[in-house]
Amino acid sequence: MNSMKVFISSRDSHCDECGENLDRWAWITLQQDGAALCLPCADLDHLVFLPSGDAALTRRANKHSALSAVVLKWSRARKRYERQGLLITEVALELAERECLADHEARTRRRQREAARRAELDQEYVRRFAGRVRELFPHCPPGREELIAEHACLTYSGRIGRSAAAKGLDQNAVHLAVIAHIRHAETTYDQLLAGGWERQDARAQTDEQVRRVLAAWETPEE
Repeated sequence: MNSMKVFISSRDSHCDECGENLDRWAWITLQQDGAALCLPCADLDHLVFLPSGDAALTRRANKHSALSAVVLKWSRARKRYERQGLLITEVALELAERECLADHEARTRRRQREAARRAELDQEYVRRFAGRVRELFPHCPPGREELIAEHACLTYSGRIGRSAAAKGLDQNAVHLAVIAHIRHAETTYDQLLAGGWERQDARAQTDEQVRRVLAAWETPEE
């Protein structure tokens, strides 16, 4: 498994790929040439954060996650980066919870996580964003528009739905959010990244898969 590194920035910066301004405490990745990328540009924004503290849960979740990233933060006191937790797939986290916890405890954790997620979302904005997804892609599977909208509109990490264009329900911004969802949910992209592929190579390899799904979601099968 190819475990990447994500850094919690200690100063204002910007993404060297999309140009978005990144506030202090933004989560970024650093490329070999020193370029900083926000999580959407690094294709890691679909992952969920598992804080450090529960060794068994972390070990099992990491085992199940096709793609993961270690989250690091600079400690001024210790003059070093310290591990804050992992970014992993939500499916891996749920599998690990089922292995580690009794059913009622797993449900409690899930409710807490969902409550925290809802608190970060502007529900009216999510509703309108989901409606726009359904309008542009009328044949995407039922309920998928809500998943895409919730993911894109989370208030942290600079996701696509937080941009000014997306807030205006711009067609291109919504299109990018749908493409990002398809890439992670409907193709082998994550497996390629986990296998050590470079991001652009993995995108090129899965572009045709993405185009086929987009076409199917835009136009009904005959």
